[in-house]
Amino acid sequence: MATEGAQVAPTGDAAAKKDQNPQGQTKNPPQKGQAAATDAPGEKKLSNAELKKKAKEEKAARRAQAKLAQGAAAGATTGPVGPQGAAADAKSGKGKANVPKQGGHPVSSHQRSASRAVPAPAVKEVVKPKIPECFSHLSMARRIAMTQADKDVTPTVLALGQQMSTFEISDSITRLEATLLAFKKVIDAYTTPHGNTFSRHFTSHFLNPQIEYLTACRPMCFSMGNAIRWLKLQISKIDIDLPDSDAKKVLCEAIDNFIHERITLADFVIAKTAADMIEDDEVILTYAHHKLVERSLLQAKSDGKRFKVILVDDPFDRVGLEHAKKLAAAGIPVTYASDMGALRSNLQESTMVFAAAEAMFSNGSMYARAGTCDIATVATDLGLRVVALCETINFTERVSIDSLTYNEIDPERNTDEGFRLLFDTTRDKFISVVVTELGNSSAMSVPAILRKLEEL
Repeated sequence: MATEGAQVAPTGDAAAKKDQNPQGQTKNPPQKGQAAATDAPGEKKLSNAELKKKAKEEKAARRAQAKLAQGAAAGATTGPVGPQGAAADAKSGKGKANVPKQGGHPVSSHQRSASRAVPAPAVKEVVKPKIPECFSHLSMARRIAMTQADKDVTPTVLALGQQMSTFEISDSITRLEATLLAFKKVIDAYTTPHGNTFSRHFTSHFLNPQIEYLTACRPMCFSMGNAIRWLKLQISKIDIDLPDSDAKKVLCEAIDNFIHERITLADFVIAKTAADMIEDDEVILTYAHHKLVERSLLQAKSDGKRFKVILVDDPFDRVGLEHAKKLAAAGIPVTYASDMGALRSNLQESTMVFAAAEAMFSNGSMYARAGTCDIATVATDLGLRVVALCETINFTERVSIDSLTYNEIDPERNTDEGFRLLFDTTRDKFISVVVTELGNSSAMSVPAILRKLEEL
């Protein structure tokens, strides 16, 4: 059957007739397996060596095409398809039709199958929302598959990274404590290779992969950064001649003391100090939920103080609802507001604002849950005291005057139309006092406190 619209290369006999002169003599008869050169105007006539070389290249190309067709036609039907093929089978009584030719050469069954094979549907790629370039410096928590982690990352750190990426562990102090406890297990699981020392090999070859994995799961908070620098300093102070067992014991004891002094005792002192600031008939407005604020209010109640609480919840997370239930169960009158719609009215009924900071910058700015800045600004306009509660481990020498220098993008609310930031920055002029384990101070005293901590 002739193929319409296609030019078929001449066979050996046809090419020989074409090259005959009027007297019937043949010019340069083609050898076996070679195609004759045409005498088209402007085209250079090929020599026998060039024709032979061209034939070899065509043969190699056909073999490569057959291999590709064989892979594409895997599992496909090789018999004739359609009414014409069925009629040919019925007429010949055999399950084989005439083999078509292409370019004077038979077409293999693999090539015919490839031409009839239905292409597999393309896999649709998941397109993630794009962050504008001007905000590309902001980080975002993401779930890292455990199979993509470094081979040296321990199971404890793998589990901790998954909890951080899903916000099961959210506030900075809880993340810090969980990280230090995980590092204790990392230290216990480490064995110094032969020819190395603990203090020189552990940090670069074993501890750093753990830190990199946790940072990839969720951006490191300021308290974690401070604690990791402290831990590396302790490791560098270990004598190179000290046995591994003794070095591990020294580090684990240092971590336990750090947690006890900088977290456990610090939270106790801050809660006690903040509770002493509450007087009878006080109305405390607080935002969302933080364990420091909760402990302070419960401590004030246990001290016999009579006061009320107005709780304004985060409209995106609703974490304040359980907080309000705990306070009410302790006998504290609580007014719950699900959002900031009536913020000014609630503040007009309040006498003081309690806010918990995730970090304090060197210039006195407070880094806290998104929405804290709005409350502090309005409260200052109304003449209310804004009390910030923060452990000194959350203090940083960095400077920030806006909410875009340091922040995180909420991975659950990130679309092509926009995204939500998890934190905001409150300037020092909207903060009345900062309560730490070292006592009460102004927001501008952060650099002095940092220098004092370096001396300890």
